[in-house]
Parts: sequence; structure tokens; C-alpha cells
Amino acid sequence: MPGSRSRRGRPGDRDNHRQKSPMSSVAAVETVPAGEEKKDLVEVVEASSGPINLTRYVDFVRDPAAGAIATFEGTTRDTFEGKRVVELRYEAYVPMAARRLAAICAEARAAWQLLRLAVVHRLGTVGVGEASVFVAASAVHRAEAMEACRYIIDEVKASVPIWKKEVYENGEVWKENREFHDRRGEAAAAQIDGLRRSAHDKKAGGCCGSKIRVDEPVIDSNGGEASTV
Repeated sequence: MPGSRSRRGRPGDRDNHRQKSPMSSVAAVETVPAGEEKKDLVEVVEASSGPINLTRYVDFVRDPAAGAIATFEGTTRDTFEGKRVVELRYEAYVPMAARRLAAICAEARAAWQLLRLAVVHRLGTVGVGEASVFVAASAVHRAEAMEACRYIIDEVKASVPIWKKEVYENGEVWKENREFHDRRGEAAAAQIDGLRRSAHDKKAGGCCGSKIRVDEPVIDSNGGEASTV
């Protein structure tokens, strides 16, 4: 089960602010112009499609030039902090989630020399032992494939708008991934810091803007540079 620690607000509160999305059995994003070979496969699938077909995505990233294929499979585990987990339930705003998945693949391609990429996330009910997310990456060398695979799943957990409910034997709770919570906290902190700096600069600079200090050399009695102030 992909890691999660922080609790989101009540489902009713979230639903009041989140637009319900039209969900089809498969939502895919085309990442290349028509007529060109597609090298990225990005999909968000409904539970009605059944378990994720891992072989389909591994076969997609196979390439004669590949020396390595790296994969990650996120599955539902049966316990969390001593509580018995029955199942996970995922919801998403599919168009936005699919676009973000495609953007993550583009970011990975910009950082590593990759051949093919595939990423799929399942929605609806995902039982214990079943996969909710799967990533596959192929490259000439194993290090690039493995690093890209890790980057993609970390970004999926940190930035893709997919919501998860954990269902226990004695209750249920909406959760958000720790990475998503941390990323949101970092963004808020950066915004506050930026506003604080802006306000400080305006106050310090007056009508002329902020000032910078320029050190000038101090010349000793022998004509040499002794220090700066």
C-alpha cells in the first residue's frame, strides 16, 4: 500500500469543494503528435477494468535497444499501525490526474536518457494484495531506468490529485500520502517566506527599493590592502 500518514478532511467536506469528474474505464493521455510512435503510456483506470495487467505495461516499454527495464508495483497491505485493512478506495479528478502523470513522464525524460515509460493508476476499490499503481521504465543502462522509476512513483505520490480511503474492520478514514502533505507544506512555507521578504524589502528600501552592501578596501600605511569593511 503506498505510504500515507496524514489524515485529510472528512469526505463530505472535500466533496463540497472538488468537482466530480466524469470517469471512464480508461483515461489515457496522448503525449506525441499523431503519426509518431508513442513512447509513453499513461493511464488512469477504473476498478471495473479489473486488476492492472502488469504484463501489458512491461511489454509496452520493451525495446530492442533497452538493456534494462525497471518496475514499481504499489499494492494494498493488510495492516496499518496495528489496524486490519480490508481494502483501499481511490478517487481522482481524472483529466487533471492524467495530465499530471504525463508531465511527470516528461520530467523524467528531461533528467534521464530513457527509451519507453508506462504508468497506470487504478481507481475504485483495491483489495489486499492487489496493485493500485504500476510504473515501468526502460533504458540502455539500468541506473537510468531505476532512477527514473523511483522519481516517477515519488512524484505520483507527491503531486497527482488522487485521493485514498483506507477501510478497516472497525472504521475508515481518508488519507493523503506523506509526500503530498509535505509538498503542500513546503509550497505554503515558500509562499509565506516570499511575502515576508517582499514586505521587508519594501520597508527597508523605501522609495528606492532594497539596498545591497558593497565592501570597500581599506589601504594600510604601506599602500597595501589590509581589510574590508
